[in-house]
Parts: sequence; structure tokens; C-alpha cells
Amino acid sequence: MRQTRPLPDTHPELLVIEWPTFHEYRVENWRLARDGSGRIIRGAVAWTWLNLCLPLFVSFFWPKLRGNNAGLALIGIVLSVFVWLRCSQILYESVLVFPTLGIQLETHIGHPSLGPLFVSRRFIHASRLEDFVIHEGIRRWNVRYFLAAIKRSNNGSISFHVAFENILPYFPVLLQVYTRVQNSMFPREPQDSMEIS
Repeated sequence: MRQTRPLPDTHPELLVIEWPTFHEYRVENWRLARDGSGRIIRGAVAWTWLNLCLPLFVSFFWPKLRGNNAGLALIGIVLSVFVWLRCSQILYESVLVFPTLGIQLETHIGHPSLGPLFVSRRFIHASRLEDFVIHEGIRRWNVRYFLAAIKRSNNGSISFHVAFENILPYFPVLLQVYTRVQNSMFPREPQDSMEIS
């Protein structure tokens, strides 16, 4: 197994993991600030000031609500929502390329300190994979590029499966993944040089 970061200075969130039989193109949920300062902007947060305020909030209201079942239920609901929000963050998304079998799109969800707790996987067999493209779309007031796998079903209908749909990395990251997936899944025959007569 070999791990590399092909864009270490501008987009170090892209990690390429090469195994003997497949390659993983992982985009982690953080990036560098675009102002050139080198500051890290995190998409998944481990601990914030709210984590410190929550025990104070519970300890303040606990004695007042000890005999009130509705109040205790409210505290339980608030704590459950807080834990769910902390443990359902997108940690990273991956495109796994198995050259003879197909591609797999993954989303890893969990808490940054605990690692992935849930994984969503979509496998597209090579016989159903029509193409892997870079496309552009509008998101709010922004034009964003995204990668999509075009899949043909048994009845002939076409469906698009977006890679990195939650993180939406920038174009240089998408271009790196696109070219590597194209080279692995759709190898081009070298063109013969034209004969001059």
C-alpha cells in the first residue's frame, strides 16, 4: 500500500491510496484557506465551546427539573440531538477504482475523534459504467464542478451518481481524480503515428 498527496501545497485534502488490486481517491473534510495563509478550515469539528457549555447547562437545570418528567425528557432529547449531530459529520468521501470490476463511491460518517461510525457505499459494475465525467452545476450563487459516474441500468435508463457530493472539492482535486479514474477504467489505445506518403 502506498499513500500520496498529489497536490500537497494547494489541496492536501486529497489522499491517493494505491493497493495492488485497486486505488482509493479520498477527499477528507478539510481544506486550506484560499487566502494563502495556510490556515486549515475544517468541515468536521471534534470539540467546540458548545461541548463545554452543555454540561454547565445540564448541571444548572438538573436540580430544578429533577421531579419534572417532561423537563427530564426535554434534557434527554436535547442531549440525544447533540450527540447525533456530533456523530453524523462527514469525515471523508472516496472513489475506489477496481479496474476490472468497477468503481465504488463511499461516504464515511462519524465523529473525528472516534472515526467512521457509518459508511454509505454505492458500487457500479464495469459493465454498467458508461463514463466518469466532470460536470458543472449551480449551487446557490456559485458554479461548482463535480464528478459523476454515468450508469446504464438493465432497462437502458441512465442515472448519474455524484462522487464527493457532500464535500464538493475544488476543480484541481476533481481533475486529478478524473484523469486517474479515466486511465484505470477506460484505458486509451496509443494512437499510431500517421504515415507520410
